[in-house]
Amino acid sequence: MSEQNPKNTFSEQVEVQGNQLVERFKEIVEQGNVRRLIVRDQEGKTLVEIPLTAGAVIGGAVALLSPWLAALGAIGALVARLNIEIVREEPSVVEEVKDKIDDAADRLSGQ
Repeated sequence: MSEQNPKNTFSEQVEVQGNQLVERFKEIVEQGNVRRLIVRDQEGKTLVEIPLTAGAVIGGAVALLSPWLAALGAIGALVARLNIEIVREEPSVVEEVKDKIDDAADRLSGQ
């Protein structure tokens, strides 16, 4: 189920087994337009909310997220089924951020 809000984001939910949480988290982050992930148990209680910056997401900096990966691994070991709410940016917003990062990289490499 997707919802629109005025900040050019939308959300979707996926259900995963606890032992698949870390791998699914990595896959979602590598897709690149994720702003936030919210992990909930089957009753809807929020277990962890992970804000993701555009730079980390675009750069594919999963290594920088290792503390979150450890926490997710522990949660996944304790809970059988989880729901992940994925808050994404609209593609136009992501493209604007990518362009700004490219421009900044070009300016830095020219110095």
